[in-house]
Amino acid sequence: MEFSFDQLDERIQKSLEEMGFESPTPIQKEAIPVALKGEDIVGQAQTGTGKTAAFGIPIVEGISPRERGVKAIILTPTRELAIQVAHEISLIGKNKGISAYPIYGGVSIERQANILRRGRNQVIVGTPGRVKDLINRGILRLDRVRYAVLDEADQMLDMGFIEDIEEILSKTPKEKQTMLFSATMPYEIRKLIDSYLKPGYKFIKVSKQLITPKVKQRVLLVRSEDKLKALEKILKENEGTATIVFVKTKRDAADIERELQRRGINARAIHGDLSQRQRENVLRAFREGKVKVLVATDVAARGLDIKDVGLVINYELPENPESYVHRIGRTGRAGREGTAISLVAEPEKRRMYRIKGLKGIRPERFRVNDVKELKEKLLSADVSRVPERVRKLAKELLQERPAEEIVSLLLSKVMR
Repeated sequence: MEFSFDQLDERIQKSLEEMGFESPTPIQKEAIPVALKGEDIVGQAQTGTGKTAAFGIPIVEGISPRERGVKAIILTPTRELAIQVAHEISLIGKNKGISAYPIYGGVSIERQANILRRGRNQVIVGTPGRVKDLINRGILRLDRVRYAVLDEADQMLDMGFIEDIEEILSKTPKEKQTMLFSATMPYEIRKLIDSYLKPGYKFIKVSKQLITPKVKQRVLLVRSEDKLKALEKILKENEGTATIVFVKTKRDAADIERELQRRGINARAIHGDLSQRQRENVLRAFREGKVKVLVATDVAARGLDIKDVGLVINYELPENPESYVHRIGRTGRAGREGTAISLVAEPEKRRMYRIKGLKGIRPERFRVNDVKELKEKLLSADVSRVPERVRKLAKELLQERPAEEIVSLLLSKVMR
């Protein structure tokens, strides 16, 4: 029998209805029935496939609100994802009296310790470093855990958390149920699976379409020195559209934020040098529409589920071709249309050809000035400030040369 939400506890059904869930996604259809039986799961799925609910629903279904102590530990690579996952699980468990609590670095450990000591949070969602710290201090105990989840396992591996993860899992009971979700399955992840999951685990692979048909992709070939001008022009043309601009480094994010603000564009950056409170304030302002342009690195934006993004701009192409898919996946969600624009300078062309998602996209050449903009500039020019000798030359040209030749010369000089 195919899984549907009406097979769940009525209180969870009510929560899912309030959250706008209509029917299970492919990974939810496959993972939830298996998880409800208590089997271990390895899920290969990307962000945006509904995997949080795929492991969150069985956890909420299996925990009683009367229980005390931590019953589920969920590890995530970033603070933002920990907050996001905890929020979604708390919404799922709201009508059953189950809530999830996020723990992560960058904020007071004492406040987190005080909340954990009360023993009212059955579900903990955290980043490996802070979870390990609280365990070592004797504040967080995992000896009653029945569920362990590794979310975005490959990203945690890339960030160097593998030893922390192993130490945390070693503090949990062997008879627990373990669920691991990862977009890719490198050797180290397979090794982790062999070490910590039961031999009969269920492997579920859900392939999300690489680029949704709702996303219109464009490639603009631009000179390196004109990139900022191109970015400014695109943002002003799309004023009012929620936009994420992807850059390479933290320094790039801060520099672009400053330059855009100087040019009258309300942009905010999110990167690793911001405090947790600053990051949360930036994301809140973007989600609420108070800020329309978010400048982000791949690491800072990893795992974030931000709805209603209409435009993604690759200020620089990612080194890893797979990152392009993750970036573009920020727009065109929930049936909405979106646009992705990549600004490609000459040194990046080779990188462009390695990205599968860009095959078949005909590059356009960015013009610093288009005809409309040129006309506006000419009409608004202060003629009184033009030297007399230049005005005299213009009159002579108009009398001696055809207008087409003058236009051709003008365009060749102004429009590159």
